Amino acid sequence: MILKSLNYWSMPGGLEGTLPVETFLTKAKHYRYDAVELCIANDGALGLDTDEARCREILSAAQAAGVQVASVASGIYWEYALASDTETDRARAVEALRKMIQITSWLGCKTLLTIPGAVDVFFLPDQPSRSYNVVWDRSVAGLKQVLPLAEELGVRLGIENVWNKFLTSPLEMARFIDQFESPAIGAYVDVANILPYGYPEQWLRILGKRVAGVHFKDFRRAVGNGDGFVDLLEGDVNWPEVMSAIAEIGYDGPVAAEMIPQYRFYPEVRIANTSNAMDAILGRTA
Repeated sequence: MILKSLNYWSMPGGLEGTLPVETFLTKAKHYRYDAVELCIANDGALGLDTDEARCREILSAAQAAGVQVASVASGIYWEYALASDTETDRARAVEALRKMIQITSWLGCKTLLTIPGAVDVFFLPDQPSRSYNVVWDRSVAGLKQVLPLAEELGVRLGIENVWNKFLTSPLEMARFIDQFESPAIGAYVDVANILPYGYPEQWLRILGKRVAGVHFKDFRRAVGNGDGFVDLLEGDVNWPEVMSAIAEIGYDGPVAAEMIPQYRFYPEVRIANTSNAMDAILGRTA
């Protein structure tokens, strides 16, 4: 059975890293999620300094709450990445990714959402753009440095399609992944991020066994910018086709709801609405 999962950033305090992990786990269970996707930051509730003992505490809390820690993500990549412009930032990104791979392993997870770099970042307009081929080359070089550790620990790096103007077609994503010839790298498909330029069901079918993770969000194409992200079932994602594609490729991992931004008032209502919508999408309601 596919696990219905909730991303940590979806809860109040998640993006800021101030929400205690144990609180998040109990709230996720309260809203009927099977699992969670935890998020690593430079510091905060789950920082790069997290050690194995703390991971054991989190797993014990998850067991007590009745949820599974199913995957791990991070927003560190927007600050510095494998494809950053300075050698210092690229080296920092490699070291951070090694730490995140280790933490992911300690948490018993198989998938770490990974963003190797960006041509540009739409929500950081002051950041200069980078040449596409340079981002490609730097990303490849950085990933080659960490893949041996990921292979050793059984962690798969899920390269996500984000609005970074990089890897914008499923064929290119497949080519990028295949060049490494490693079981420790795959694709993390965000079904809503694709909508401005493609169809998530096509991405899923083309990427097939490369799919290491799936984000559930929804988006209205007519809006066409960051304001277009809406509640599940309110946008243009063809959910029956997405679920058919997931079944066809044999993906049985978690599907994680990443609901950003939060409601201005009573934000946990969105978490409840998302849970209900996911039940319908996953065929758990009559």
